[in-house]
Amino acid sequence: MLETSARLLRLLALLQSRRDWTGTELAGRLGVGLRTLRRDIDRLRDLGYPVDATPGVGGGYRLGVGAALPPLLLDDEEAVAVAISLHTATTGSVAGLEETALRALTKLQQTLPSRLRHRISAFHATTVALTHPGTGPAAERVDPDLLTALAAACRDQRRLRLRYPGRDGVSTREVEPHRLVHTPRRWYLVAWDLSRGDWRTFRIDRIEGPPGPPGARFTPRPLPAQDVAAYVAQSIASAPYRYQARILFRAPLAQVAGRTSAAAGRLEAAGPDACILHTGSNSLDELALYVGLKGFDFQVLDPPELIGVLRALSGRLGRGAETSLAEGIQ
Repeated sequence: MLETSARLLRLLALLQSRRDWTGTELAGRLGVGLRTLRRDIDRLRDLGYPVDATPGVGGGYRLGVGAALPPLLLDDEEAVAVAISLHTATTGSVAGLEETALRALTKLQQTLPSRLRHRISAFHATTVALTHPGTGPAAERVDPDLLTALAAACRDQRRLRLRYPGRDGVSTREVEPHRLVHTPRRWYLVAWDLSRGDWRTFRIDRIEGPPGPPGARFTPRPLPAQDVAAYVAQSIASAPYRYQARILFRAPLAQVAGRTSAAAGRLEAAGPDACILHTGSNSLDELALYVGLKGFDFQVLDPPELIGVLRALSGRLGRGAETSLAEGIQ
């Protein structure tokens, strides 16, 4: 009886870890025959777990949607990851999630063994959220229902219709969603835009209203880059800004990367002691300040208009320093 109960727990954990399983795969993981597996599936159903089965050669099992949430079975690393994620979410950028995340975190910590509580307590004790006014740009808040709907569509490979603002107003975009990417300030959706016939990066906080009901399934396309986060960073840097800039810094890429947000632009190595920043802005003054405050020698490759702005800024700064010295302020 104990062996059967332990096997049922293992079976439930497997069904929760992946969406679809063949009977052969499950039986192999559990070390039992297909007949025993079918009996165990029936026992889970008797206990109230909705296990769906599809017949045929390509058929298998998946954990269905029930009236109540079944208990989740997590290994040590998964439990720690969930607890840390919940702690982060209590000060995150998803609107209305803080209190819910705190309740879930409290429940999880009550059930954790002491060895895991110590690991998580160390993280909590040494982590401070930078959320006070005046410390930087505020995070753009997103609707958690919208975020979960987009994540489900990515997972299930379902097309979606989104209302998204553009230069010509709000339009309906039919997309094949592939990945969600987030920075400390924003969430982005990487999707294939069917009307444009190309990849697009959508700011989730700009999507208007809930997406339409999930559409037809699609076959996943090869992603536009192996590193999707780097692709989003490049998409942000090359957004429809008025000015597109390429700046050659006389410093190793690793040093410049340490002072550059991933959402601010894309860095490209130009030898062991130099790199090129691809970025953009609607203001040449902002570009001049951003580049000048990096703390590295640099050369403007594009746009040429930035050179004049830098020269004028340099002159103002120099005159300001000379005036301060002349008046005895040192």
